Amino acid sequence: MVKMRSLLCGYYGQGNGGDEALLATLLQMLPPNVTPVVLSGNPQETHQRYGVETYNRKAFFQVFQALRTCDALIWGGGSLMQDVTSTMSPFYYGGLMALAQIMGLKTIAWGQGIGPLLRPQTRWLARRNFAGCTKISVRDRSSATLLSKWQIPCLLAPDPVWALESQRVPEISHLPAPRIAVVLRNHPQLTPTRLTNLTHALVDLQTATQAFILLLPFQKSEDLSIAESIQPHLPNVSKIICLEDPQLLKGVFRSTEMVIGMRLHSLIMAAAEGSRCFAISYDPKVNRLMEDIAIPGWDLQNLPDNPNVISTTWLEHYANGQPLSSQQIQSLVDRALLHRELLKEVLGD
Repeated sequence: MVKMRSLLCGYYGQGNGGDEALLATLLQMLPPNVTPVVLSGNPQETHQRYGVETYNRKAFFQVFQALRTCDALIWGGGSLMQDVTSTMSPFYYGGLMALAQIMGLKTIAWGQGIGPLLRPQTRWLARRNFAGCTKISVRDRSSATLLSKWQIPCLLAPDPVWALESQRVPEISHLPAPRIAVVLRNHPQLTPTRLTNLTHALVDLQTATQAFILLLPFQKSEDLSIAESIQPHLPNVSKIICLEDPQLLKGVFRSTEMVIGMRLHSLIMAAAEGSRCFAISYDPKVNRLMEDIAIPGWDLQNLPDNPNVISTTWLEHYANGQPLSSQQIQSLVDRALLHRELLKEVLGD
């Protein structure tokens, strides 16, 4: 068996549950002959959690040395090439990919959601990067269409996190049932007025359903303060649950009747575990998922101004909405495993 070292690059070690789930899934899918080397914002934490060799993603000399010892570079999932939330992000990831290609490494863009790319220079860089990749897999039709327009072949499959193995969270079983999970994140369009309206709607929803509310910060730095602002309005009927392990985070949704989520991977995890989902979209990637698996919801900027309208809509979905069937979930998981086959094709012995 030919041993290979692969450098995994993504938004890892930043405390974001979705990106950690992508890393956990990638590690789960790597062929057995591959030794992973991970670039992380918190190398020590990533090493302790996954038992892998790690380097500081912001230390150029460490990154360059890691590249020199590796046979392949993998962009490890998510919206790495986009210029909306960060103008520097595409230049970091794009520069790293370009350097790996110059050095002759096999390069894989894995589980990518491309864009939005609003600036000509980032579109040019993205096109150049993807054109130089050994293999590419994308997670949505919009990304596949863009690559097709650029005449760059790719594999289209559902987000890899559909196939992440979840783990049961024992502490959840001790909380009252039924349960509704809420995953909100900081965003400029989540104004104080909108947050107040959502909070009032949650109080009304809880009163009507007598459900226990789980407030789940997927990224503490962005989400915890919002959860803490909501929780006092739901005394004795809510709990803030902070989990770092993505398999446990996904496992929480085994025990929820419904999830109200802004974050993409909260909706994927919840749907994969058989929970009803209601989306509040702040990003085109969430809208793509809503279209793909028929999740109801609103764009954040179009959130109703009346809390009663919000709570009534939620209550209707709680009472009559349907989760994905076991057959639908299995189909999505099976197709997500195509990302694993691509890795095996390029890196396997």
